[in-house]
Amino acid sequence: MKVGKRLSYFSYREDYLYWRLIHSLLIEGYRILNISDDQTEIWLEHFNNRKIPTIRIKRYDIDWTNWLRQDIKQTCMNGEMIRKRFFKKKLDCLNVYISAYPPVDSYEDLFNRSFQLDKSKTSVRNFLIAGSHISDSIVQLANIFGKDLIGPIKQQYEPYEIDVVRNNCIQQIKLLEKKEKKLLKQTKPFFTYIFLVIQIVVFLLMEFAGGTLNPEVLVAFGAKFNPFILAGEWWRFITPIFIHIGMIHLLFNSLALYYLGTMVEGIYGKIRFLIIYLFAGFLGTVGSFVFNYNISAGASGAIFGLFGALLYFGIIHKRTFFRTMGVNIIGLIVINLSLGFVAPGIDNAGHIGGLIGGFLAAGIVHLPKERKSDKRIAFFIIALLLTVGSLYYGFTYPKLPPLIY
Repeated sequence: MKVGKRLSYFSYREDYLYWRLIHSLLIEGYRILNISDDQTEIWLEHFNNRKIPTIRIKRYDIDWTNWLRQDIKQTCMNGEMIRKRFFKKKLDCLNVYISAYPPVDSYEDLFNRSFQLDKSKTSVRNFLIAGSHISDSIVQLANIFGKDLIGPIKQQYEPYEIDVVRNNCIQQIKLLEKKEKKLLKQTKPFFTYIFLVIQIVVFLLMEFAGGTLNPEVLVAFGAKFNPFILAGEWWRFITPIFIHIGMIHLLFNSLALYYLGTMVEGIYGKIRFLIIYLFAGFLGTVGSFVFNYNISAGASGAIFGLFGALLYFGIIHKRTFFRTMGVNIIGLIVINLSLGFVAPGIDNAGHIGGLIGGFLAAGIVHLPKERKSDKRIAFFIIALLLTVGSLYYGFTYPKLPPLIY
């Protein structure tokens, strides 16, 4: 978001209305989606307001209806992009124009119905505050929202009055941005770097012992090997997290751990991150144990668990999630899981197990400085039942390599 100098307008009253409405909506819980460089257009959204989830406000002295029609069409297109960005089934947008005068030609039909483009799931309802009917328009707007958002209006305003309410808006926007940044950066990463060092050291030790591509070395260092787990070596549900097969495997997982780990640890804090990472890695290995008889190892399950933790964050803080990382995270999950189904040699059972494990672990530990949630018990029970059920199935119906005669 860019904040520049305010443009001069012919009517200070309309300028005041524009900023006063924005300020009231911010207080009501709306957040800035976008604001134009000249600050004459702003988009706001509110995830918890189903009636009016999205608002676009335009400060412009309208002359002809033709301009208005084109602008409404563009608003419909922009609204549709927002709908897709936030993965909404449909989007209802209130489009508010604040103008010193109404259009000089006929325009009423544009404000008597909603607009929707072909094959679009975004509906735009237009509202005009202009001319001598400003007081009536403010009353109508209050009826839409169920409360007066603007208050009494004078006929004339001084520039300094506009600057006051405008500066209040800017301060409110900056305060919300600061709060959002703090939410994403609760602490500096620690265990992310520890796990990176461990897996690199283990990789080097394995290389000196005979190579990370050697099955005997992999099994000796603790890779997941179903016959040994069935024989009682339960620790192999954890040790595979720190073992990698080949330099490329280590490189990709290390990069993923660095970027995702610093993000998740920054959001959840050190201890919560430790629990999430280890439980996700454990459940990932359990998934591999149940559905895959091959020797397997790698931090992929735990890394997918970090994806799961971010998805849980997205459920709790939808607005921040989709404003920052949401689309990229969901895209990466879909791409990686899809590759696991089509590319040979990828242990997708471990990835899915880790993804579920990370999501459940995040639900159990919850987010720091958040109100305690009763759902944490439900997440714990689900995680316990899933773990016990998977282990029971894996030991009762073991997935073993075929016998060679």
